[in-house]
Amino acid sequence: MSSTSHVPPLSSNGVFSVSASSLINAPREVVWEVLMDWKSYKEWNPFVRDQRITDARKNHLPDETPREGCHLHIHPVNIPPSFGDKWFPSSAFERITALDHENYRTAWVNIDMPHWLLNAERWQVLVEVEGGRTRYETIEVFGGLLAYLIKIFVGNGLKKGFIAMAEGLKHRAEQRYERST
Repeated sequence: MSSTSHVPPLSSNGVFSVSASSLINAPREVVWEVLMDWKSYKEWNPFVRDQRITDARKNHLPDETPREGCHLHIHPVNIPPSFGDKWFPSSAFERITALDHENYRTAWVNIDMPHWLLNAERWQVLVEVEGGRTRYETIEVFGGLLAYLIKIFVGNGLKKGFIAMAEGLKHRAEQRYERST
């Protein structure tokens, strides 16, 4: 994976990848505010319902300011995406590897399991496009032995989750921008 290069991974670097994108009628600054406001995810994101900065034992920290090197506990993750409570939601434990406010990109790698068993790297990037709009792009590349099982059992649900998050981000950012103009 590419966590040391600050460049998103190639999908060919893993067993499989999941990606989504969305063209958003709002400036990057507005979309970034929504994307980085993790506490509001439960209001608009049917896939990732919450994510928190933690210590290495997944204890929430009082300072929830994301920084490179911080631990990130993502829970609950609804596969397939849903605003309702799931009987058995998924979760992920990550380390933030990139948080670039100037270029509107963030990334993290999975640290839940040994690298040979499961490695996953997710990037989220905002690209300014013509007319003051923003293109949201996200990719996660999965590798390791468990990646084969994840692809088989929840690969389609992950894809639906990524699409749902992209659509939710679009709706929320456009709403926020419309209210401010």
